[in-house]
Amino acid sequence: MKIAVNTRLLLKDKLEGIGWVAYETLRRMVKDHPEVEFYFIFDREPDPMFVFGDNVKPVVLFPQARHPFLFIWFFEFSVKKALKQIQPNLFFSPDGYLCLRSDVPQVAQFHDLNFEHFPKDMPKIHLWHYKKYFPKFARKAKRILTVSEFSKQDIVDCYGIEPEKIDVAYNGVNEIFKPLPETEIMEIRGKYSGGFPYFMFVGSLHPRKNLARLFSAFDRFKSYNRNDVKLVIVGEKRWWTEPIQRAYDAMSCKDDVVFVGRLSAEDLHRVTAAALASVYVSYFEGFGIPILEAFKCDTPVITSNVTSMPEVAKDAALLVDPFNEDSIAKAMIKVLDDKVRERLIEKGRERAKDFSWDKAADDIWNSLIKAINE
Repeated sequence: MKIAVNTRLLLKDKLEGIGWVAYETLRRMVKDHPEVEFYFIFDREPDPMFVFGDNVKPVVLFPQARHPFLFIWFFEFSVKKALKQIQPNLFFSPDGYLCLRSDVPQVAQFHDLNFEHFPKDMPKIHLWHYKKYFPKFARKAKRILTVSEFSKQDIVDCYGIEPEKIDVAYNGVNEIFKPLPETEIMEIRGKYSGGFPYFMFVGSLHPRKNLARLFSAFDRFKSYNRNDVKLVIVGEKRWWTEPIQRAYDAMSCKDDVVFVGRLSAEDLHRVTAAALASVYVSYFEGFGIPILEAFKCDTPVITSNVTSMPEVAKDAALLVDPFNEDSIAKAMIKVLDDKVRERLIEKGRERAKDFSWDKAADDIWNSLIKAINE
């Protein structure tokens, strides 16, 4: 059996959301199915760390696909030609992009359809491409994978896809995330927050991550409860916008906000495990891996009561209205209570047991086989 895979997001030292999901699940599938020939399709020379076994054949295509017009060239011409040569039983795309001009059966993994609900958060050229092509990808796919029941229903509602065509494979969490001893927690706080306790946010600094309201909520929290607590922001400012900048500039406690940029998985684990709480109050998510990362670290979670986040967190987090700064600020105050923290930590430990990359890889594999056999 031959399976071709779009692996253009497997980039050394640049793995983000979808790239991490692809990395964790594909390496397991390659190991678990040595009888299968996997053709990994890259848009640049891959790092050897992404050739997960002897049954992986890397294929490098031109051009490097990082712009909507280059996406079209890459998938509709370069990938089509490669698939014609490889003659795989299936083409699997972990980031949802398919080749509309190929007759090879294809499976797309859609993580969310945020651009359908908050189009103003996207650069216009990317929005045009998503709105034009993703409905076509949904119809083209033999099967669709997604990461939550919320996202499955959203695909049904937005694109009129029959639910029987969509499989849910929940994300997992990196095994590196675990609690740390108190001495190490104090050391990490000394490095990142001047020794003070801190709330943390992790993610791309994108409008839908709701940083503007998080900044306002943190200001309110500090006004309600005078303390030395800091706010540590983990992530690159690639999608930083004027409204986010205005919200930050308007803060009276901006000196208590610490930007640490992008962190390695090891450093992210340490920062998460040393946090007072993880504040993940996006207004749209297909899943929300940082919720699980905090659960695994015995770090309490404050997250949104919308989209997929209640599905992932259930009763193991404080759920807030992401459009209401006061709701977020009051949860920050509440999580200072030791009894609340203990309850959240215990529930988070239990909830984290429901997710693993092994199960995610198995669920994805089952969907691929289903598509091949249909």
